[in-house]
Amino acid sequence: MNKQRQIVEDKAMFELYKNAWISEGPPHLNEKISKEECVELLGKGGYMVRNTYNFDTTVPTSFWYVIKDNFGEMNELSSKTRNQVKKSLKTYDVRMVTGDDVIVSGLRIFNSALKSYNKNASMVTQQQITEMIRRQSANKNVKYEYWMVFEKTTNIAVALAINTIKKDCCEYSSMKCDTDYMHNSTYPYYGLIYEMNRHYLQDMRLKYVCDGARSITEHSDIQPFLEKKFNFRKAYCCLQIEYKWWLGIIIKVMYPFRKIIPQKQIQSLLRMEAMRRNEY
Repeated sequence: MNKQRQIVEDKAMFELYKNAWISEGPPHLNEKISKEECVELLGKGGYMVRNTYNFDTTVPTSFWYVIKDNFGEMNELSSKTRNQVKKSLKTYDVRMVTGDDVIVSGLRIFNSALKSYNKNASMVTQQQITEMIRRQSANKNVKYEYWMVFEKTTNIAVALAINTIKKDCCEYSSMKCDTDYMHNSTYPYYGLIYEMNRHYLQDMRLKYVCDGARSITEHSDIQPFLEKKFNFRKAYCCLQIEYKWWLGIIIKVMYPFRKIIPQKQIQSLLRMEAMRRNEY
């Protein structure tokens, strides 16, 4: 995966990811950048700059991060969720591990999760997982931490999480679970999320944990799950997008027809533009 990084006037580190420049910094420190700064980034590659600012504004917008900024232990959970967390922790050990542990035990978990998303999804290889962990270890701007869930009776790893520490907050970047265990009423995710919330919010006293921004593709139910079960909330913000000139023209022409365009990739671009305009 080809990535480039560029600092814009020392405000933030932007990363070129899938042809879009995206800030690597914690969202509560992001600021709106100028048109000239966007042009400077686009001159180095990519098709767009995507940035957020006014984090956790009191005015609802069409874009947000899903965060949790306090930990109330079991008392904050519903009776049903408490029982699910307790059953999870009775069945599984949840602990922080090394990247090497993910390399050794993560392949089955990743591919089981990918298959549950899409039966035709391409499976990852051991080499791809190894390269991902090595790349994360080499990133000096972001600290990665790894968690795994182990069945107590067999010590088999059944779920994992990859988290990024960004100054005084933590993003739950990726959570995967072997579907054979996720659907057997032992709730591996519940113990994992509960223990990570405890560690980062209570023990480390970080400002908040975050499951990322609002999904553009809307392919996952994890964010509504976190809001419903673990009292995560929406931290509204403003979405800034600057396009390469030719892509901007395409977006402007196609936007009125966004609800009838069948191609999923174009749908996602137009949905993101609608979020920028606070129209979605």
